[in-house]
Amino acid sequence: MEKLLTRLPEHADNMSIALISSSFSPLVLLNENLTVIAASNSFCRAFDIDCAVVTGKKLADLGEGEWKVRQLDSLLRATIAGNAAIDVYEMDLVRPGKDTLRLLINAHTLDYFEAESVRVVLAITDVTSQRLADKVRDDLVREKQLLLHEIQHRIANSLQIIASVLLQSARKVQSTETREHLRDAHNRVMSIAMLQKHLSSTAVENVALKSYFQDLCASIGASMIGEPQRLVLTSEVDDSAVDPDTSVSLGLVVTELVINALKHAFPGGTQKGTIKVGYKSDGTAWTLVVADDGVGMPKDPEERKPGLGTGIVEALASQLGAIVSVTDESPGTKISIVHS
Repeated sequence: MEKLLTRLPEHADNMSIALISSSFSPLVLLNENLTVIAASNSFCRAFDIDCAVVTGKKLADLGEGEWKVRQLDSLLRATIAGNAAIDVYEMDLVRPGKDTLRLLINAHTLDYFEAESVRVVLAITDVTSQRLADKVRDDLVREKQLLLHEIQHRIANSLQIIASVLLQSARKVQSTETREHLRDAHNRVMSIAMLQKHLSSTAVENVALKSYFQDLCASIGASMIGEPQRLVLTSEVDDSAVDPDTSVSLGLVVTELVINALKHAFPGGTQKGTIKVGYKSDGTAWTLVVADDGVGMPKDPEERKPGLGTGIVEALASQLGAIVSVTDESPGTKISIVHS
């Protein structure tokens, strides 16, 4: 029995050497001193090493010394000592006069019956082409993102120019009705311009509604509220973020409802008041509210007939799968867009 145990490491070595030598993958069998016991032909071909002289050499002495990598040596010695196992170690193989290769290293011990017979199997995968392809892909994605941001930035600038032209036109026309229509158009364009501004300044796909609604309300207030000390437009929005398409619809809804409140909730141009924009979400459910403390709903049914703004809000709410509800707050009116 003792004679059999003594011969087991030798038999195991012979079997390991046979398996390593016939492997189609780059494999190396090392002893506890990191000396090569066997190397597969695929290893020698892949790294331009003469298979006839590889056996008996230190790993660090292979080739022209390119395998003398301090961190790899430390990891292998820790593996032999039983303190580590290299599942995936990525390194550059810098070869004098040749292209540098990007390698993935995997190393595990083969424990024989005797401590001095510890063996390490080193498996090497060349991922140079894959990493190069990944870099090319990442560069293309980065370039497209830069182009997209530039386009969004230019669209935002163009929309702001259009909005400015509309506002200038509104100041020049004599007709009150035409002036209001131009101002409404200005605010609708600015709603989209604000969104484009946010998209061009962020690398993420979703739009943060808090800053978007704050900027949007500031823009509407600057163009439509002549006396900020009399009328106050505020927003209270949670940390929700939505995709650009949804943010467009929500922004247009806010624009229409705020315009409507500014037109009808505070008649006469003397009443003080506040318009509040609110948004909160819970999972996929969300609620958008625009509320004012103005005169409330008209008593005359004729005055309650829906206008263009109401039609736009209802159409946008339908696209969002939401329901519009109107509440007389006494004082004021609250309009809720609810998605459950």
